Amino acid sequence: MQWYCESLTEYKRLKTREVKVGDLVIGNFNPIRVQTMTTTDTMDTIATVEQSIRCIEAGAELVRITAPSKKEAENLLNIKNELHKRGYKTPLIADIHFTPNAAEIAARIIEKVRVNPGNYIDKKKFEFIEYTDAEYNAEIDRIRERFTPLVKICKEYGTAMRIGTNHGSLSDRIMSRYGDTPMGMVESAMEFLRIARDENYHNIILSMKSSNPQVMVQAYRLLVRQMTDEFHENYPLHLGVTEAGDGEDGRIKSAIGIGTLLEDGIGDTIRVSLTEDPEFEIPVCKDIVRRYGVAAMSYQPSAISNESSDDNPQLTAHSPQPIAHCPLSIPYSPFEYKRRDTFLVDNIGGHHVPVVIADLSKAGEITPAVLQRVGYTYDEGLDKWNIGDMAADYIYTEKAELPFALPGTLKVIVPASQWASYNDKDKYYPIFSLEDFIAASADAKSKTINFVMLDCTADNTINDTALNTLNYDHTVVLCLSSTNKNAMQFVRSMFTLLEEKHIDNPAILITDSSWQTPDEHLIHFATETGALFLDGFGDGICLGMKQDSYDLLLSNYSQLNASGRNYINNKSAEQFINNTTFSILQATRTRISKTEYISCPSCGRTLFDLQETTAKIRAVTNHLKGVKIAIMGCIVNGPGEMADADFGYVGSGPGKITLYKGKEVVKRAVNSDIAVEELINLLKENDAWVEP
Repeated sequence: MQWYCESLTEYKRLKTREVKVGDLVIGNFNPIRVQTMTTTDTMDTIATVEQSIRCIEAGAELVRITAPSKKEAENLLNIKNELHKRGYKTPLIADIHFTPNAAEIAARIIEKVRVNPGNYIDKKKFEFIEYTDAEYNAEIDRIRERFTPLVKICKEYGTAMRIGTNHGSLSDRIMSRYGDTPMGMVESAMEFLRIARDENYHNIILSMKSSNPQVMVQAYRLLVRQMTDEFHENYPLHLGVTEAGDGEDGRIKSAIGIGTLLEDGIGDTIRVSLTEDPEFEIPVCKDIVRRYGVAAMSYQPSAISNESSDDNPQLTAHSPQPIAHCPLSIPYSPFEYKRRDTFLVDNIGGHHVPVVIADLSKAGEITPAVLQRVGYTYDEGLDKWNIGDMAADYIYTEKAELPFALPGTLKVIVPASQWASYNDKDKYYPIFSLEDFIAASADAKSKTINFVMLDCTADNTINDTALNTLNYDHTVVLCLSSTNKNAMQFVRSMFTLLEEKHIDNPAILITDSSWQTPDEHLIHFATETGALFLDGFGDGICLGMKQDSYDLLLSNYSQLNASGRNYINNKSAEQFINNTTFSILQATRTRISKTEYISCPSCGRTLFDLQETTAKIRAVTNHLKGVKIAIMGCIVNGPGEMADADFGYVGSGPGKITLYKGKEVVKRAVNSDIAVEELINLLKENDAWVEP
């Protein structure tokens, strides 16, 4: 395979083998299947059955249930029989960690087993072991001996299997040879897959999960390339970002990881891992998958990206400047992160974090109160602006020069046709179409920053003279958007062209949404821009909405809160979009503006109320900008899965918590009723605490 997918410029599904899970068919261009996992005690048959039914009625096509020991595996038969008795034949999956004998029992009962190659046979003690090739091959033989019985059982009973690698639970053996890398994740799964293939067993699905979307995406891409090179075929892929968290952040992080891969046609089944009741995961899965239906592929541009506006002739009178570019090679590596090199234009590009542009073109009259929606609070008594950690760097407006003094760090973008009439040329900057910028006189341009829009579509090409004009002008910031249904791919193609021609201007990603619900907007924004940030593209971001979507969002806020969707806590479309923007940058690790929570979605192994505990920890730590806190329900999702976190809170027994600093245990067997206070003490001891 030349790259890692079927096409870089259009949505085209990756061909995979067809796998049957009961009567459900996955892969080989069948619909992308959605699934979830129960959070009940597997030994509580009725509770597990009733939660499974809620998930199925929400739209789950597969339901996973933990089986940590033989007794839970055996009880899967009672759960399956009770579901069948009630008329539900949805395939069930046994989730296995550490216990091959439980997997072998489950494989005789239900339709699919999931094994984690990091802990199915190997152990994790965070030890580095130097292996000779002979010693390493002997370890593979040991795995073959222990794993082959399960393969034979699955083959005999027609049971499907997921070989599910988790970034945080790579074995010491894999870590010692490959390090904590996406390639290590791939090889961990490939060892098991090779054994299965040697037994002529192919009813297999694979996954490469991580709480870091960047690592996750790189691992799946490498896996596709490895399977293609080694086997000349691909097995179906289960996509998911593990420990994504809850609320807006959990949805955004999941959409970035899953959506980036789906955009390139990679993925046959998905699970969104939220720290919420499992039935709430299914609507998010369905919203993600819905993007890839024909009707879901029609996008509309926003005001700053060429939306029609009677008040803004400058942005609508020009002809678009489209780009057609299908690269024969990629001038960057899709398997590792490297930010695109750009020159600096004021505070945009170079080594600066991506800037945030808030589109206020639909906000009506702009007052100090309106700026509060995008992070600026005005204290009238003190005549002072307070600037939040999630304050936009620029605003876009089509209004006249604002009649009040702006916060010191805030700058304004306006249509080029209006800019000449503004008095304050240090705070206000023009935005042009490409043809208007080239035609404009020097007096019509800013001496500091000029924003130039490029519409990335498939109709025409931009000539080298025009591109070189931009490259030699160190005041130009490009604004890239696309009205094409494959918007992300065409913007990425523009970046590829810029790389090939050594055009080093910084670039803003402009993405608009014409969807309807908050979840749909979150998913759209996160997928379109997150995919590009993960590949190192983008020096800024501007999100907007079509007018109908904007109006609908405002009218629905009270209904959404009343329905229990309490993560929808914004009071305006601008606040919603601004929060979404910063969450996307946080999830792609390109700009850190708040505390990050790596929180598992709970399951039958969880030893405390995960949702309640996460809420408690968030309430007292959400002001700790840049600190990563992992909240794990049990040891399976413990020290390994939270390897990327600074501090960890892990269930270690009924009513008992173990606290970690990084991978190191700091306090064991802490009573859960005082564990949050002990976590705060740990933060203080390590100079990670500041008073709210």
